[in-house]
Amino acid sequence: MSNITFEDFQKLDIRMGTITKAEVPEWSHWVMKLTVDLGSELGKRTVFAGIMHFFEGKELEGKQSPFIVNIEPKNIGPKGDKSEGILLMATPKLSEPLIIEGEKVKEKPVLLIPQEKVANGTKVR
Repeated sequence: MSNITFEDFQKLDIRMGTITKAEVPEWSHWVMKLTVDLGSELGKRTVFAGIMHFFEGKELEGKQSPFIVNIEPKNIGPKGDKSEGILLMATPKLSEPLIIEGEKVKEKPVLLIPQEKVANGTKVR
């Protein structure tokens, strides 16, 4: 692990958003497509996350979580869909690896949910 400067950290724009829709694209074997409400300043964005083997779409909808919103959009999948952010999650190590889609998975994603609801778009510091 390499260190970053405090100034590097300050470049990250982390905001709270509410997942309004979570679905698995027809072409996906790993990622879920999330529609995220990031408040009036940023609006709704699409974020892809490699979590489909751990969550059902319905259990994510309505949940708030932190997202990095100032990351360069990335093409995802064969149709040129763009991911416009990163969902931040904890990834604790599993005591026994899981085999998913032929891959050995050693961590399980855990949603970071605030103790109380905050306005969408609230900055995380």
